[in-house]
Amino acid sequence: MPTILTDDYFMKHALSEAQNAFDKGEVPVGAVIVCEGRIIARAHNLTETLNDVTAHAEMQAITAAASVLGGKYLIDCTLYVTVEPCPMCAGALAWSQINRIVYGADDEKRGFTKLTPGILHPKTKLQSGVLAEESAQLMKRFFKGLRD
Repeated sequence: MPTILTDDYFMKHALSEAQNAFDKGEVPVGAVIVCEGRIIARAHNLTETLNDVTAHAEMQAITAAASVLGGKYLIDCTLYVTVEPCPMCAGALAWSQINRIVYGADDEKRGFTKLTPGILHPKTKLQSGVLAEESAQLMKRFFKGLRD
C-alpha cells in the first residue's frame, strides 16, 4: 500500500532531524525540503558543531536543496521545519522564493512572524502548527536538560 504524502508525513522527517540535533547537543530544530513529493534536503541545527551562528537547520536545508536542484531558487519546493524560523532564516527563505513553508511550534521570542512579519516572498504560502506539540516537547526537553 502506498504511503500518503501529507504534511504530517514530511514533518515527521523534520522531527527525526530535530532528534539528530538533540542527540548532538544542538538546539533540536530539524528541516526537510520537498520538491515534487520527494525529500531533496534534510538538515538540523549545527551551530555548536560548526561554531557558526548561521548554521540553522533552515539555512543548511536551503544550501543542500539548491545544490540538488542546481540553482538558487526553490520556487517549486516546500520547507518543513519543526520550529518557526527566525528572521535570518525567513530572510534567506524569501530570497530563495520558496513556494511554501510549513512549521510546527511557534517561537514566541525569536520567530519571524512576531519580529519581522511580511519578510517572506509575496508568493510564499505559510502553514503553522503541524505536529506543533511534538516539536515543542522536544525543545522543552532539551532546555530542561540544560537547566538540570
